[in-house]
Amino acid sequence: MKFSEEQIQDIVSLKDNLIDQIDKHHKAIKTLEKNLTILDLVLKESSFTKASDLRKNKIKVQDSIEKKPVENPIPIKRGSSDEVIANAFVTRDQVSIILDENMEIDADIPPFKSFFINRIIGEMKRKDSADAENGKIQKESMIDYIINKNGSDIREIIIKNYRQKERINEIINTAGWSLTRMLENIKR
Repeated sequence: MKFSEEQIQDIVSLKDNLIDQIDKHHKAIKTLEKNLTILDLVLKESSFTKASDLRKNKIKVQDSIEKKPVENPIPIKRGSSDEVIANAFVTRDQVSIILDENMEIDADIPPFKSFFINRIIGEMKRKDSADAENGKIQKESMIDYIINKNGSDIREIIIKNYRQKERINEIINTAGWSLTRMLENIKR
């Protein structure tokens, strides 16, 4: 079946439009999935917790940020299980995520770099960079990270200059989500 040149242009235009819509919806879906994951982690951490305990935990974390490292580490669990895969230690200047000694997770396994480093920490870096360019913060105050490894396996992730308390939960929750997905990818 032959199409006229005008019909072919309409088909190409329709195809381009569909591709644009698919890209737009993929981005929206990824954002929604990220938000759902974070909400699931927050709900999981807070379920079966009395409201009075939530208040105590909030005070402990805030107190520990004001002082030195958290005496009681914040456990990072594997998905919905009770298996602790890492512990987070929060100070005023940094969040240290130390993997359990039994965890052998290569830094090249997805979605560590693509999601946690490039998307989550990368977005925070972009915001800080814009703030530094606008004179809101000094360049030395920009968020940064260090990944300590044993060979290719991650041992510790240090996020320096998180600056905003709101970032702590996002860093810890998305690190837990990423590490859980990485462990799933190892088994495949």
